[in-house]
Parts: sequence; C-alpha cells; structure tokens
Amino acid sequence: ITMSVIMSACFLGQTSRVTPTNSTRRMSPVTQATEQPVWLPGVNVPQHLNRNLPADYGFDPLGLGSEPEALKWYVQAELVHCRFAMLGVAGILIPGLLTKVGILNVPQWYEAGKVAIESQPFGLNFQTLLGFQLFMMTWAETKRWVEFKNPGSQSNPDSYPGAEMLPGKVFALGGSGDPNYPGGLFNPMGMGDDSMKVKEIANGRTACLRFRICCTIFCH
Repeated sequence: ITMSVIMSACFLGQTSRVTPTNSTRRMSPVTQATEQPVWLPGVNVPQHLNRNLPADYGFDPLGLGSEPEALKWYVQAELVHCRFAMLGVAGILIPGLLTKVGILNVPQWYEAGKVAIESQPFGLNFQTLLGFQLFMMTWAETKRWVEFKNPGSQSNPDSYPGAEMLPGKVFALGGSGDPNYPGGLFNPMGMGDDSMKVKEIANGRTACLRFRICCTIFCH
C-alpha cells in the first residue's frame, strides 16, 4: 500500500494509449489499458481494476485488491490515510511558517509532544490527555468500521445517544450512505463531484509521500 501511494504520486498524470493484441487478450491475470491513464506507460492493468475508482491508474502489482471485499477495504483505507496525511502535513508546514514570520509562537512539530507534556495544556496531565485521545479515537474508528460494514447505519439518529434531542429532531451528521464520501456535514461546500475525488486522492498520495520525507529529514 505504501509503494502504491508513492508510485501513484510519482507517476500521476502520465497517460498511455495501447492497442490490445491477440497475445495480450490471452493474458488472464491482466488486461491491457486502452485510452486511459496508467501509472507507467505500456504496463498491463490487472483485471480487477476496472478503472471506475477515482484516481485508478492500474497500480496493484501484488494483486492486493484482487478480492472485491479486500479492494473495498483498501479503497477506504487509502482515503483515510490520505486525509490524515493532508491534515498532518498542513499541521507541520502552516504553524512552522506562521511561527517563522512572527504570527504564531509554537514549537516545531517534532517538539510539540514534549512541550504539551511539560506544559499540561487545559490543566490535564499526560496520562489523562492520552487516555482521552485514545477513547475518542477508538470511538471514531469504531463508528467508521461499523459504517464500512453496514453503509448508512451511522446516519441513523439511533446510533448516536442523545441525537434525538437535537432542535427539530434533525440529525446533524446525516450522511449519503457511502462510507467513503459521507457528504452532509463533512462536505459543507458540496465539492463531491468525480473531478474533486480524483484531486483529493492525488493530493492525499502526495501528502503521504511528503509526510514520509518530513519524518526522514527529522530522523537524519
């Protein structure tokens, strides 16, 4: 999956026009890409990648997504990692830049944890803060897993205790029933068309690579 992210980011936007021949038609594990962009010109595209997914450039040399259920999970996992990576890289670059120009005064990203432990933000010691974060992350990831297994189930107010008390009994989170693109509160600007999905994946893959570069530079 890491290599998929890196290679897709490196070769994003490359295209190939290949005309299938009799020999390529006889190849059972793969199909030849025609008139569609691929991660490397001239490569064979696995049959299980039907090119209907956003930013699908036919990269799966290990066949990790050959099982339909596995492919669905890898799509979900890549989206989540891309979104976290974009947030992480923004959290590294933006505060650092604003601190450098004098607008903010915050520690570097690799020192933020140490400073938080020593300063006890909000009057919480490290153990309490860690326990709270673990609880909230476990809750969110459990909800995500349940939604993935049963799409649309987490749009039901009954799945959130207390939601029935919202004004007008309107469930604030809502959702589209698609765990990858829930919409509603998570897409307030309505930017969910196919082109934006491709851009999200492209920027997310690049962010994954950039985060690894940041970590590598810090380790050295």
